[in-house]
Amino acid sequence: MFLWASLLKKHLKVHAKKNTHSCHLCGESFLHLQSLKEHQKIHTDVREYVCFESEKTFSSASSLKLHEKIHTGEKPYKCSHCDKRFSRLTHLKTHERIHTAEKPYKCSHCDKRFSRLTHLKTHERIHTGEKPYKCSHCDKRFSRLTYLKTHGRIHTGEKPYKCSHCDKRFSVSSSLITHERIHTGEKPYKCSHCDKRFSDSTHLKTHERIHTGEKPYKCSHCHKRFSDSTHLKRHERIHTGEQPYKCSHCDKRFSVSSSLKTHEKIHTGEKPYKCSHCDKRFSVSSSLKTHEKIHTGEKPYKCSHCDKRFIQSTELKTHERTHTGEKPYKCSHCDKRINNLSHLKIHERNHTGEKPYKCSHCDKRFSVSSSLKTHERIHTGEKPYKCSHCDKRFIQSTELKTHERTHTGEKPYKCSHCDKRFNNLSHLKRHERIHTGEKTYKCSHCDKRFNESTELKSHERIHTGEKPYKCSHCDWRFIRRGNLKRHERTHTGEKPYKCSHCDKRFSGASSLKRHERIHTGEKCTREVFH
Repeated sequence: MFLWASLLKKHLKVHAKKNTHSCHLCGESFLHLQSLKEHQKIHTDVREYVCFESEKTFSSASSLKLHEKIHTGEKPYKCSHCDKRFSRLTHLKTHERIHTAEKPYKCSHCDKRFSRLTHLKTHERIHTGEKPYKCSHCDKRFSRLTYLKTHGRIHTGEKPYKCSHCDKRFSVSSSLITHERIHTGEKPYKCSHCDKRFSDSTHLKTHERIHTGEKPYKCSHCHKRFSDSTHLKRHERIHTGEQPYKCSHCDKRFSVSSSLKTHEKIHTGEKPYKCSHCDKRFSVSSSLKTHEKIHTGEKPYKCSHCDKRFIQSTELKTHERTHTGEKPYKCSHCDKRINNLSHLKIHERNHTGEKPYKCSHCDKRFSVSSSLKTHERIHTGEKPYKCSHCDKRFIQSTELKTHERTHTGEKPYKCSHCDKRFNNLSHLKRHERIHTGEKTYKCSHCDKRFNESTELKSHERIHTGEKPYKCSHCDWRFIRRGNLKRHERTHTGEKPYKCSHCDKRFSGASSLKRHERIHTGEKCTREVFH
């Protein structure tokens, strides 16, 4: 019901949609001529009405009056359903529709209805594709004024929304609200399938797709589908090769912003994530989480083929490929296929000769980061791996494992040609060459070949004259470390080799063997060298 006929006429135009007054600058239509005039002041930027309290300027007297109510706190319009009060009559009417569920504005393209005319107009632009709001800095257009304002802040760098808990600022109010929940711990969005809660509605939607299996985002290059639009974008960059994120310190580019952030911490040295069990710090939160599982012993990822468990999901995936035989990564230089992406990168460096990891103490470079870490311990003297049976410490975990087998007697590596077993894989390989006659290491100075790289190095010193091992007691130098040790015993008097038949001791293993033949009666056939 309406008090005046003029109000009824005005209302009927809403239903009749007689938007007779159009703006010649942006094309927007209005029911009333006065509304059009007020609107056109946005384009001309005429602001003749000034607030004396805040010095803000307005294009219309009505806008000024509404603004002044902020200072006076005046809210003359009270809801008839609840205690809420409003400074504007239009705000009251819009609010009351929450109670009445009235939606007088119907879309002319579909059956959707709206409680506000502005919401209807915005919605109809989905159907028409109309984008009346153009950015003054670039060619982008938008269907909503709020979208334009938010976009414009990219150009101006304006971040009007400041966190009340820290100094962070945001260009969008919704980003501020989501951020402040980090401080308050508020998680208003609860999963309808499980008890998980989220601080952001988009995170909830993405999570619920785990339960429903919904993957609405399809790759335009292949048949892969994704539950998250960001995952799709990241995936499509594999096809396009796009790397939009550039490091501000060097020329490296990345397809994912998180990869850029992680990389830039190499330059800044920033490691904000500290382990709660030890003093180690990390540049990435995921690295901290993985590390802390070493302390807790947690291995949440279990193999579906055997009982093995893993700290990381990537470790599990790689391991399961040993069961399935899957090798999804192919070398771009040869036909080799590999079950691990990081192993592929390392392998391809054999072809390219790339050694990106440089020692900070010397000029040596390495193709693998783990090799660099191991090498740098030679300079620092760090030996992080301690034997649980004695006080010996080692640079590498593999050295520790091999050493501990001397205590346990474990010999896991069996020769495929005879019954001999070894506690070290390299020792097994060396032994098996006796059976196969394989001599893979060839001298670069002559035609001699060797079944061990150490033998080759020692042999080549005969050609080069190099004697790197110097006696600490005299000036004698030696080609082999073993020869040096044996020589130094002449100075120290040390005799570590004891006869198993009597109490005699010897400085060299060969001297012991020769002596023991007296007890065993074994005859030694000496080689005669010409």
